[in-house]
Amino acid sequence: MPASNTASPEDYLEGLPPDRRAAISAVREVILRNLPEGYVESFNWGMLSYEIPLERYPKTYNGKPLGYAALASQKNHMALYLMCAYMDPALMVRLRAGFQRAGKKLDMGKSCLRFRRLEDVPLDVIGKVIASTPPDAYIAKYEEARKR
Repeated sequence: MPASNTASPEDYLEGLPPDRRAAISAVREVILRNLPEGYVESFNWGMLSYEIPLERYPKTYNGKPLGYAALASQKNHMALYLMCAYMDPALMVRLRAGFQRAGKKLDMGKSCLRFRRLEDVPLDVIGKVIASTPPDAYIAKYEEARKR
């Protein structure tokens, strides 16, 4: 599916086909259950977005909230954007190892984990990745990366 212009996470989910809605909703539940305090869910960039609000950290390069993760239904797949793993090589290693232990194939670009079915994603691994980095630590990683 192309990026959506809806205004809320609930509207976005309602607009998905039933099979996609079920998969995205299940991943969303894992994210929300494991999301450290200080991040918020919103609808940004045409997808469900988990971010640090500008009120908490306004010094982003683009004036938008600092993205931590995002979830979307694309045309040919569903995608979980894990900026937190992209910015942390050790977390990326743990993510890859978790997929391997679960016997799942990791289809991932820089931060985009692609999947076609819910069964392709080990939800416990995703929960651990999401829970791994509190906002202060994520901001520190972001600021360090901006210095380079």
